[in-house]
Amino acid sequence: MTGYDEYFDYLMRRKRAAVWYRRVWLYPRICRNLSGTVLDIGCGIGDMVRYRRNTVGVDVNPHAVAFCREQGLKVQLMQLDHLPFEGCEFDGAVLDNVLEHLEHPEPLLAEVHRVLKAHSHFVVGVPGDRGFRSDADHKRHYPEAELARTVQNAGFKLARMFHQPFRSHLLDRHFRYYAIYGLFVRI
Repeated sequence: MTGYDEYFDYLMRRKRAAVWYRRVWLYPRICRNLSGTVLDIGCGIGDMVRYRRNTVGVDVNPHAVAFCREQGLKVQLMQLDHLPFEGCEFDGAVLDNVLEHLEHPEPLLAEVHRVLKAHSHFVVGVPGDRGFRSDADHKRHYPEAELARTVQNAGFKLARMFHQPFRSHLLDRHFRYYAIYGLFVRI
């Protein structure tokens, strides 16, 4: 079994509560910051693409991409650190729980900058302390200041930070699904 097989199986076994949380709480909050055609990078099994109209997904996992396409979703296979699109093609992008899997995020962030139109919104989410420690595949931890610095160094301006479900040091330490989000603007 490959890493892609294992991760696809993990995505397919998610609990209903996790799916409910994303649809009812997380996605509405993310989507109020987005307009136009949006790119969901690392879309997995297409939850955001299914939720938000006018969203295109990409993923490196061929099993996830095949599953999404079977569902009729607009999802493409991407090579690591290369987005299969022309420059300045999207009005917004989402990178939700992907950045922490990359030891060197700079090439992917440069690609996001390349495919986004000027002044478009880029939402980046990373797990909190407990969530980071819960996955052996996580390579870099991003406290709020480090997340802001990393994305800003790639040519984005921080608009604001928000936390899911809400800002809490207790949840950060003990709730696996606690996450930090940054809303950035491409400059």
